[in-house]
Formats: sequence, C-alpha cells, structure tokens
Amino acid sequence: MALRTVLVADVPSLPDSVYGLSEEMSKPTSFKMPGFSVIGHRGNGMNVLQSSDRRTRGFKENSILSFNSAAKFPIDFIEFDVQVTKDDCPVIFHDDFIYSQENGVVNESRVTDLSLSEFLLYGPQKEAEKIGKTLMRKSKEGQVLKWDVDSDDPLCTLQEAFERVEQSLGFNIELKFDDQIVYEREFLVHVLRTVLQVVFDYAKDRPVIFSSFQPDAAQLVRELQSTYPVYFLTDAGNQMYKDERRNSLEEAIKVCLEGKLQGIVSEVKGVFRNPSAIAKIKESNLSLLTYGKLNNVGEAVYMQYVMGIDGVIVDFVEEISESVTLMMIRPPSPSSPLPSSASKDDVAAIARPEFSQKEIDFLLKLLSQLIQH
Repeated sequence: MALRTVLVADVPSLPDSVYGLSEEMSKPTSFKMPGFSVIGHRGNGMNVLQSSDRRTRGFKENSILSFNSAAKFPIDFIEFDVQVTKDDCPVIFHDDFIYSQENGVVNESRVTDLSLSEFLLYGPQKEAEKIGKTLMRKSKEGQVLKWDVDSDDPLCTLQEAFERVEQSLGFNIELKFDDQIVYEREFLVHVLRTVLQVVFDYAKDRPVIFSSFQPDAAQLVRELQSTYPVYFLTDAGNQMYKDERRNSLEEAIKVCLEGKLQGIVSEVKGVFRNPSAIAKIKESNLSLLTYGKLNNVGEAVYMQYVMGIDGVIVDFVEEISESVTLMMIRPPSPSSPLPSSASKDDVAAIARPEFSQKEIDFLLKLLSQLIQH
C-alpha cells in the first residue's frame, strides 16, 4: 500500500454516477441533534474482558443483540465501527486484527484482509449446528484472551444492522482505519464508496452520522455526499500522533472548517482540560459530542450539559440514560415513568439550568484541576 496522504483537494469533482453512488446522495438534508443526545458505545457498551465490572461483559459489543438491547432505553443513537472486507462488504468490528486459537496456537488476521465468509466464521454461528472459530481478543497489555461475555451473538454486517435493529434508533457509524497506515486516495475513495452505497440502499428514514479519527477519510466522506452529517473524532491531546491534525481541539476545528464537516467528537478529558475550546467550537457553528470513561459518571455528564455540549457516547447505557432523565436534562420517553419529583408540567418546561458565567468559570477551572491528577 502506497504511503501517500489523501488531500481532499485532489479528489476530482466527478458526477455521482462515476463514484457508483445513488442519485439520492446529492440531496442535502438538514440535521440537528435531538436535544442533549445519549449515544450507546458499540451498542450497549464496549467489552472490557479483564474488568471486574460485569456490565462490561454483558452483551457482545458491536452486535445486533447489543444494539437492540441498547434500543430498550431512551437513547438517540448507537455508535459502532465499520470496516470493509477484501471482497467489499462493510462489517461491524472495532479492532484492526481478529484473533483465534487452534491447537494451542493463536492466529492473527487483519480484518480487512479477510473475505466476508472468512470474517463470519469467528465466534458463534447463526446456524445452531455450526461451530465457529474461537474468538479471542488482544488486551492493551498484549495478552490474547478468550472473548467471553454473558450474552454472545454472531458477528454482523452493516446491512444486517440496518435491517434488524430497531428502526427508530439512529446510527453513528465510525469509519474505522488503522492508525499506523497512511492510506492512498484511491483506496479511501473505494472503501468509503462501498460503505455509502449500503447506507443509501438500506438507511431509509433512520438518522445516520458518520465519524472518523482519520482526518482525510472524514473530509472525503463529506466530499462524496451531502446527505448525512460528518464528525471528526479526536483524542484532543490525550494521545499524540504524527499527524498534527489529531492532537488538539484547535486542530480538529480546522479539519472541520476546511472539510465543511458538521461537528467534533472529542475524548471528554480533552474538553475538560481545555474548556475554552467549547466556545470556539460553537462560534464555528460546529456540534460537539464526547466519548470516554468519564461519560459513565452521571455528574460528569450533567456538567457537560451545563457547558453546552450536545451529547455523550456512553458504555453504561441503562444507568446514564436513567441519570439523564432524573437530572431533568431531558424528558423521559413515553414508555418510562416520570422521576418521582417531576410533574408533566415540569417536564414540558425543561431547559438548561441558569448559571452565571462566574459560576461556570469556577466549575470548569475545578474540573480542569481534577482531570490533571
């Protein structure tokens, strides 16, 4: 693979038919986050195999089961990771590599080097009589562990998600690329075109957001279509990369403005460390979402609401969605009971709490100091 950075300016202005995309892609639609949004991370939460918290191993992440489990709670979107197999099928899987063990030997394969049929052989199978390859996962410490969860489910494709997940639930599709590779333009165009075709064939009226840590991919998917909003993902300085565009909120703003993107998804600690960036993001007419472990803490979520952040990506979907309702950040869903202290009139009048600028500055300074330690 050639090591050449993609420049959006290099992408020719070709008609949609040349890209092989539906004519619907040229029809722009307006998009606005539905109030303060709660988004389920990889469905009902990511798996942490070595954690003592059983909630991190309840449902297989990035699975139809996890997505529909999250849909039972008052959330707006689920977030999941999409890669494209070597035979051009968008599949849902987070890690760059997939692991299995046979006769005591661990085998490693890059997801994008597998065909769809090879990819689907890992883990539980849809046909009860079939036994799939033992699915393993490498931890951050380098250990390869069996991927055990309480409720398992087969691996799935993007098309299956559109067909089988509760229709009212929005999709935040993260376009997943390897941080260690600099992709050539033609490869990115091909991969993004493949994903976009599935979205336009199967999304119907479902809300869809695209996001990516890969700045060229984020700008390019915006170049290729104007129907769905595109967000740039950033660690905001929590981890440093050779590509400077990935290392701060200020650089993320530049990426969005240059590529006409609609928003930023930042690691929440980066926002708490640099709260002044929120005003710059708002002044740039960009939306701001966050992700990270702190989003599993109700008080941290409430503080973000006060700060004007538009939504949070969370792992503990049930707890945080309930907390958001109880803190009166948003009204409960029609199927859920009102908080005991709230009347229907109270819910109808929900608005952001009033804080003076001095009070907000104090809270932000305190948060910034806490995050440093």
